[in-house]
Formats: sequence, C-alpha cells, structure tokens
Amino acid sequence: MNKRICTILSVFLTLSSLASANAAPFAKTDTLYAAKLKPYGRYLFNKQRKLELISSAVHFGFSFNGTKCAIYTELPDTNGHSYLQYELDGVYQKRVRIGGSANQPLVINASAGNHTVWVYKTTEATTGAVIISKVAADKVAPLSVTNAPLIEFIGNSITCGAAADASDVVCGGGDYIDQHNAYMAYGPRVARALNTNYILTSVSGIGVYRTWNMDGLSMPQVYENTDLQLNSSNKWNFSQYSPKIVSIALGTNDMSKGDGVHARAPFDTTTFTNKYVKFVQLVKSKYPKAQIALLSSPMIKGKERIVLQNCLTAIKAKVDALYPTDKKVATFFFEPMEPHGCSAHPSVEDHAILADQLKPFFAGLLKE
Repeated sequence: MNKRICTILSVFLTLSSLASANAAPFAKTDTLYAAKLKPYGRYLFNKQRKLELISSAVHFGFSFNGTKCAIYTELPDTNGHSYLQYELDGVYQKRVRIGGSANQPLVINASAGNHTVWVYKTTEATTGAVIISKVAADKVAPLSVTNAPLIEFIGNSITCGAAADASDVVCGGGDYIDQHNAYMAYGPRVARALNTNYILTSVSGIGVYRTWNMDGLSMPQVYENTDLQLNSSNKWNFSQYSPKIVSIALGTNDMSKGDGVHARAPFDTTTFTNKYVKFVQLVKSKYPKAQIALLSSPMIKGKERIVLQNCLTAIKAKVDALYPTDKKVATFFFEPMEPHGCSAHPSVEDHAILADQLKPFFAGLLKE
C-alpha cells in the first residue's frame, strides 16, 4: 500500500514539475502614476493629479521591461474620441483612437526586453484634452526630453497637421479630428531632423486678426491661455520653456475668402501688419531672447502670395526697428504647393516636402 502511494506521489510530482517548467511566468506589474510623468508641450495636472495633454504633439515618455505596457486614458466627454500616436524604441508606430471611457487602456506590445515609449497627442488643443491617469508595466519609469534647443511652432491647421492623414478615415468621412497627424506635421519633422525639442502652439482656422470665415477669434487673443481657447481662466506659464526659435506661420486664414455664408471684408494689409507686429511684441515679451522667424503659407498662390510676402517683409522691418539690439527677425517664403490632404490641406507626404524646404533655414538659425 505504501509503495503504491509513493509511486502515485512520484508521478504527480513529476507532472507538476513539467507543468511548472512549461508555464509562462507571471510578469511583475508596476504602476507609474500620471503625476510622475514629465510631459513636454502645453499640458496641466488636474485636481485628481491626472495629466491633461492639451496642445498638438504634446508628449511624454517612459521606459519599461517585458512584452507589454498599458496606458490608462480618458476624455472629458465620455462619448467622444481623440487620438494618440507613439514611438517604440525610437521607431514611430501608428495613430491610436482613444475612446471617452477609461475602461479600455491603450496596450502596447513589444518583444521581451527593455523598451522606451514616447506618446504624442495627435489632435489639437481646441478639440479637448486627452487625460492620462497611469501607466502599468514591469519596471516602468518616466523619461525626460533631452537637453536640446527648443523651437516653438505657432500656426494654424497646417501647423497642427490637421486633415493630413486619411489612412484610417477617408477624406469627407468621420469627424474633423479623424485625419489629424501632429507627429508628421512639418514642425515636428524639422525638429526631429535637427535634433531639437519642439512644441506646437496651433489652432485650426485661426489668423492674426480673424479666422478663416469670421472676424472673431485670433491667435493674439488665445495665445496666453493654456488651452488656446477664448475666455479661458487657465493661463499658460511661459517661464516653463525658453525657446531658441519661435516660428510663426499665420496669414492663410486672414486671407481666406470665407465660407460664403458670413459677411467677409477684403483682406486688410494694414490691419494684418499692425496686428502681427503687436503679436510679435507679445511673443517677445514672453521670450525676449528667442529668434523670431516668420513663415509664409504654401497654400497661398499668385498675387496673394506676393501680398503676404510683402506684409511679412514689412512686419520684419517694423519689429527690427522697434528692437534694434535684438536678433533680426528672419523670414521664410514657401514655394507654392498643390495639397493632397483633406479639404485643401497638406498631406503627410506634403508635410515631408515642407519640412525639407525648412530644414536648411532652421539649421542656419540654430547656428546663430
């Protein structure tokens, strides 16, 4: 009887040992709460100490060990949606649609080993924040951006990378945000190529003194607000960053013919020039040491292109005269482009062309 029991026990222990050897180990999971993340761009930590990603391409990074990590997200509107995009180990991966509910985290899969992840907000400030509560993974830890020069790119929908990417939702389908791709916009492309940091301060449809179809709302009115929206009580802390270059690309929407519904006065060169000079003065009050660069628009052609270039030249002259001891304002005039994105916007491929045009210009400014 004892011999039989010993035999059964021996077989049981052998089978248990084999099962344990073949079973996948349970990975240890650590939690990195949002308050310990180190975001870059326009953001805020709310009362719950969650991270609200606000501006286009605002980003944060972390490292982890293992085969997967989970990023817990939510939106102010539980019925809404937005997009994030990410790099894994320095390689861009894709855009990911984020739903309003906090129940389904964004899971990133990887091969076994140590990894780095950088997450970017795809959509713009005025479409609402994407909220991050935590990141779960083995040995997860926050990352900081490198200590490199900073370029701030101020602009409109082109600067946002709006309507550039129809790979998931075709042009004319879905919502306006469904074709946004801030990571692939010209500004981030230039910054990555020149090994600089960047922030995008951009709003679709906005101009220096009017929007694309109405007289109200302009960049000077919203620039100081964290969320780039009118009448916001949350003011941006400009002491947080010190850009070496501030690039301003406005004018496309001021020169727009409008929507055919709202009354639209002809483009006023005097108003545009004077408002633009005052806006540059506002920017210089925030960043007195920054190099100011004025960019034209690749979407404006013919006689209007010459009008815009003449305005920018006049603005440069006025600002240089007001600040004779500061760095001279730089100007860059794009070559005209036939856009291939949605609603007459540059596509992802068009942004690569714009970035190639801009690289030597910004490379030169960085050397000064």
